[in-house]
Amino acid sequence: MATEKIPKHVAIIMDGNGRWAQIRNKKRTFGHKAGVEKTREVVEVCAEKGVQSLTLFAFSSENWGRPEEEVSYLMELFILALKREIKMLNKNNAQLKFIGDVAGFSEKLQKSIREAQQQTSKNDGLQLNIAANYGGRWDIVNAANLAMKNLAKDEKLTEESLANYLSTAELPELDLLIRTGGEKRVSNFLIWQAAYAELYFSEKLWPDFGSRELDKAFDEYSQRQRRYGKTGEQIVCEAE
Repeated sequence: MATEKIPKHVAIIMDGNGRWAQIRNKKRTFGHKAGVEKTREVVEVCAEKGVQSLTLFAFSSENWGRPEEEVSYLMELFILALKREIKMLNKNNAQLKFIGDVAGFSEKLQKSIREAQQQTSKNDGLQLNIAANYGGRWDIVNAANLAMKNLAKDEKLTEESLANYLSTAELPELDLLIRTGGEKRVSNFLIWQAAYAELYFSEKLWPDFGSRELDKAFDEYSQRQRRYGKTGEQIVCEAE
Protein backbone atom coordinates (compact mmCIF):
# COMPACT_ATOMS: atom_id res chain seq x y z
CA MET A 1 0.00 0.00 0.00
CA ALA A 2 1.37 3.39 -0.92
CA THR A 3 2.46 5.51 2.01
CA GLU A 4 0.35 8.47 0.88
CA LYS A 5 -2.74 6.28 1.06
CA ILE A 6 -2.29 5.53 4.74
CA PRO A 7 -4.73 7.68 6.74
CA LYS A 8 -3.01 10.14 9.06
CA HIS A 9 -5.67 9.92 11.75
CA VAL A 10 -7.66 6.75 12.40
CA ALA A 11 -10.40 6.36 15.01
CA ILE A 12 -11.92 3.06 16.09
CA ILE A 13 -15.10 2.19 17.97
CA MET A 14 -13.99 -1.11 19.50
CA ASP A 15 -17.37 -2.81 19.67
CA GLY A 16 -18.24 -6.44 20.35
CA ASN A 17 -16.23 -7.54 23.41
CA GLY A 18 -19.29 -8.56 25.39
CA ARG A 19 -20.94 -10.44 22.53
CA TRP A 20 -17.64 -12.18 21.75
CA ALA A 21 -17.54 -13.49 25.31
CA GLN A 22 -21.21 -14.49 25.37
CA ILE A 23 -20.78 -16.58 22.22
CA ARG A 24 -18.17 -18.53 24.21
CA ASN A 25 -20.44 -18.81 27.26
CA LYS A 26 -18.15 -16.50 29.21
CA LYS A 27 -18.78 -13.35 31.22
CA ARG A 28 -18.62 -10.04 29.36
CA THR A 29 -15.52 -9.19 31.36
CA PHE A 30 -13.71 -12.05 29.59
CA GLY A 31 -14.36 -10.27 26.32
CA HIS A 32 -12.98 -6.98 27.60
CA LYS A 33 -9.76 -8.70 28.59
CA ALA A 34 -9.49 -10.21 25.09
CA GLY A 35 -10.20 -6.77 23.68
CA VAL A 36 -7.14 -5.33 25.43
CA GLU A 37 -4.96 -7.95 23.75
CA LYS A 38 -6.38 -7.00 20.34
CA THR A 39 -5.81 -3.33 21.07
CA ARG A 40 -2.10 -4.00 21.53
CA GLU A 41 -1.91 -5.66 18.11
CA VAL A 42 -3.73 -2.83 16.35
CA VAL A 43 -1.56 -0.16 18.01
CA GLU A 44 1.60 -1.93 16.87
CA VAL A 45 0.33 -2.30 13.30
CA CYS A 46 -0.66 1.36 13.09
CA ALA A 47 2.75 2.39 14.41
CA GLU A 48 4.48 0.20 11.82
CA LYS A 49 2.38 1.58 8.96
CA GLY A 50 3.08 5.19 9.82
CA VAL A 51 -0.34 6.27 11.09
CA GLN A 52 0.20 9.57 12.88
CA SER A 53 -2.73 9.45 15.27
CA LEU A 54 -4.95 6.60 16.51
CA THR A 55 -8.00 7.41 18.64
CA LEU A 56 -9.73 4.53 20.42
CA PHE A 57 -13.19 4.71 22.00
CA ALA A 58 -12.53 2.90 25.26
CA PHE A 59 -15.33 4.10 27.55
CA SER A 60 -18.18 6.42 26.63
CA SER A 61 -19.96 8.78 28.99
CA GLU A 62 -23.03 6.56 28.47
CA ASN A 63 -21.21 3.40 29.58
CA TRP A 64 -21.73 4.31 33.25
CA GLY A 65 -25.22 2.89 32.75
CA ARG A 66 -23.89 -0.64 32.28
CA PRO A 67 -24.05 -3.23 35.10
CA GLU A 68 -22.00 -2.11 38.11
CA GLU A 69 -19.88 -5.28 38.05
CA GLU A 70 -18.86 -4.66 34.44
CA VAL A 71 -18.05 -0.97 35.03
CA SER A 72 -15.95 -1.82 38.10
CA TYR A 73 -14.06 -4.43 36.13
CA LEU A 74 -13.42 -1.96 33.29
CA MET A 75 -11.97 0.57 35.74
CA GLU A 76 -9.59 -2.01 37.18
CA LEU A 77 -8.72 -3.20 33.68
CA PHE A 78 -7.83 0.35 32.69
CA ILE A 79 -5.39 0.65 35.59
CA LEU A 80 -3.83 -2.76 34.92
CA ALA A 81 -3.53 -2.14 31.17
CA LEU A 82 -1.91 1.27 31.69
CA LYS A 83 0.80 -0.29 33.82
CA ARG A 84 1.37 -3.24 31.48
CA GLU A 85 1.35 -1.45 28.13
CA ILE A 86 3.89 1.31 28.82
CA LYS A 87 6.74 -0.90 27.63
CA MET A 88 4.92 -1.68 24.37
CA LEU A 89 4.12 1.99 23.79
CA ASN A 90 7.71 3.06 24.35
CA LYS A 91 8.95 0.25 22.10
CA ASN A 92 6.71 1.59 19.32
CA ASN A 93 7.65 5.23 20.06
CA ALA A 94 3.96 5.92 20.79
CA GLN A 95 2.79 8.81 22.92
CA LEU A 96 -0.31 8.27 25.05
CA LYS A 97 -3.00 10.89 25.56
CA PHE A 98 -6.42 10.61 27.18
CA ILE A 99 -9.36 12.64 25.89
CA GLY A 100 -12.65 12.95 27.71
CA ASP A 101 -13.83 13.96 31.16
CA VAL A 102 -11.21 11.99 33.10
CA ALA A 103 -12.09 13.95 36.24
CA GLY A 104 -15.08 11.63 36.48
CA PHE A 105 -12.81 8.68 37.29
CA SER A 106 -11.45 7.67 40.68
CA GLU A 107 -8.31 9.40 41.91
CA LYS A 108 -6.47 6.06 41.62
CA LEU A 109 -7.29 5.80 37.92
CA GLN A 110 -6.56 9.48 37.32
CA LYS A 111 -3.11 8.98 38.87
CA SER A 112 -2.43 5.98 36.60
CA ILE A 113 -3.49 8.07 33.59
CA ARG A 114 -1.16 10.93 34.54
CA GLU A 115 1.76 8.57 35.09
CA ALA A 116 1.22 6.72 31.81
CA GLN A 117 1.01 9.96 29.85
CA GLN A 118 4.17 11.26 31.50
CA GLN A 119 6.12 8.05 30.83
CA THR A 120 5.41 8.26 27.10
CA SER A 121 5.56 12.05 26.73
CA LYS A 122 8.97 12.08 24.99
CA ASN A 123 7.90 9.66 22.24
CA ASP A 124 7.34 11.31 18.86
CA GLY A 125 5.84 8.52 16.78
CA LEU A 126 2.24 7.38 16.85
CA GLN A 127 -0.07 9.54 18.96
CA LEU A 128 -2.38 7.09 20.77
CA ASN A 129 -5.51 8.80 22.08
CA ILE A 130 -7.78 6.94 24.48
CA ALA A 131 -11.30 8.38 24.59
CA ALA A 132 -12.49 7.61 28.11
CA ASN A 133 -15.62 9.02 29.74
CA TYR A 134 -15.97 10.69 26.37
CA GLY A 135 -19.00 11.76 24.36
CA GLY A 136 -19.07 13.75 21.14
CA ARG A 137 -21.79 16.10 22.38
CA TRP A 138 -19.88 16.64 25.64
CA ASP A 139 -16.80 17.51 23.58
CA ILE A 140 -18.67 20.18 21.60
CA VAL A 141 -20.38 21.71 24.64
CA ASN A 142 -17.12 21.70 26.59
CA ALA A 143 -15.32 23.37 23.67
CA ALA A 144 -18.07 26.01 23.38
CA ASN A 145 -17.83 26.83 27.08
CA LEU A 146 -14.04 27.16 26.88
CA ALA A 147 -14.28 29.30 23.76
CA MET A 148 -16.79 31.69 25.35
CA LYS A 149 -14.43 32.21 28.27
CA ASN A 150 -11.53 33.09 26.00
CA LEU A 151 -13.08 34.97 23.08
CA ALA A 152 -12.93 38.76 23.05
CA LYS A 153 -16.14 40.60 23.93
CA ASP A 154 -17.18 41.33 20.33
CA GLU A 155 -15.57 38.26 18.76
CA LYS A 156 -17.93 35.77 17.14
CA LEU A 157 -17.59 32.04 17.57
CA THR A 158 -16.63 30.33 14.29
CA GLU A 159 -16.07 26.74 13.24
CA GLU A 160 -12.32 27.36 13.32
CA SER A 161 -12.29 28.94 16.76
CA LEU A 162 -14.52 26.25 18.25
CA ALA A 163 -12.34 23.49 16.76
CA ASN A 164 -9.39 24.96 18.65
CA TYR A 165 -11.02 23.96 21.93
CA LEU A 166 -12.07 20.41 21.06
CA SER A 167 -10.23 17.59 22.80
CA THR A 168 -8.64 16.70 19.45
CA ALA A 169 -7.49 20.25 18.62
CA GLU A 170 -3.83 19.28 18.36
CA LEU A 171 -4.45 16.19 16.23
CA PRO A 172 -4.64 15.81 12.44
CA GLU A 173 -8.09 15.94 10.86
CA LEU A 174 -9.88 12.61 11.21
CA ASP A 175 -9.48 10.58 8.01
CA LEU A 176 -10.98 7.18 8.79
CA LEU A 177 -13.51 6.07 11.41
CA ILE A 178 -13.79 2.30 11.88
CA ARG A 179 -16.47 0.52 13.86
CA THR A 180 -16.31 -3.20 14.59
CA GLY A 181 -19.09 -5.49 15.74
CA GLY A 182 -21.56 -5.08 12.90
CA GLU A 183 -23.41 -1.99 14.16
CA LYS A 184 -23.60 0.92 11.72
CA ARG A 185 -23.69 4.07 13.80
CA VAL A 186 -21.11 6.37 15.40
CA SER A 187 -22.62 6.30 18.91
CA ASN A 188 -21.74 9.87 19.91
CA PHE A 189 -18.05 9.40 19.09
CA LEU A 190 -16.10 12.26 17.49
CA ILE A 191 -19.27 13.58 15.87
CA TRP A 192 -17.73 16.96 15.03
CA GLN A 193 -14.46 15.44 13.84
CA ALA A 194 -16.17 12.80 11.69
CA ALA A 195 -17.94 15.36 9.48
CA TYR A 196 -15.76 14.50 6.45
CA ALA A 197 -14.13 11.28 7.67
CA GLU A 198 -14.52 8.07 5.72
CA LEU A 199 -16.62 5.50 7.61
CA TYR A 200 -15.82 1.79 7.61
CA PHE A 201 -17.98 -0.82 9.32
CA SER A 202 -16.73 -4.33 10.03
CA GLU A 203 -18.83 -7.33 11.00
CA LYS A 204 -15.93 -8.66 13.06
CA LEU A 205 -16.28 -8.41 16.81
CA TRP A 206 -13.40 -6.42 18.30
CA PRO A 207 -11.39 -9.39 19.70
CA ASP A 208 -11.43 -10.88 16.17
CA PHE A 209 -10.38 -7.65 14.44
CA GLY A 210 -6.64 -7.91 13.75
CA SER A 211 -4.00 -6.76 11.33
CA ARG A 212 -5.68 -8.48 8.35
CA GLU A 213 -8.97 -6.70 9.00
CA LEU A 214 -7.16 -3.41 9.49
CA ASP A 215 -5.47 -3.88 6.12
CA LYS A 216 -8.91 -4.36 4.53
CA ALA A 217 -10.09 -1.09 6.04
CA PHE A 218 -6.99 0.75 4.83
CA ASP A 219 -7.27 -0.78 1.36
CA GLU A 220 -10.87 0.37 1.02
CA TYR A 221 -9.94 3.83 2.33
CA SER A 222 -7.18 4.13 -0.29
CA GLN A 223 -9.72 3.49 -3.07
CA ARG A 224 -12.20 6.14 -1.98
CA GLN A 225 -12.28 9.61 -3.49
CA ARG A 226 -12.52 12.28 -0.82
CA ARG A 227 -14.30 15.26 -2.37
CA TYR A 228 -15.10 17.62 0.53
CA GLY A 229 -18.10 19.01 -1.34
CA LYS A 230 -16.37 19.28 -4.72
CA THR A 231 -17.13 17.19 -7.80
CA GLY A 232 -15.16 14.12 -8.73
CA GLU A 233 -13.91 15.89 -11.84
CA GLN A 234 -12.50 18.75 -9.78
CA ILE A 235 -10.60 16.36 -7.55
CA VAL A 236 -9.10 14.57 -10.57
CA CYS A 237 -8.02 17.87 -12.14
CA GLU A 238 -6.42 19.06 -8.91
CA ALA A 239 -4.46 15.81 -8.61
CA GLU A 240 -3.03 16.14 -12.13
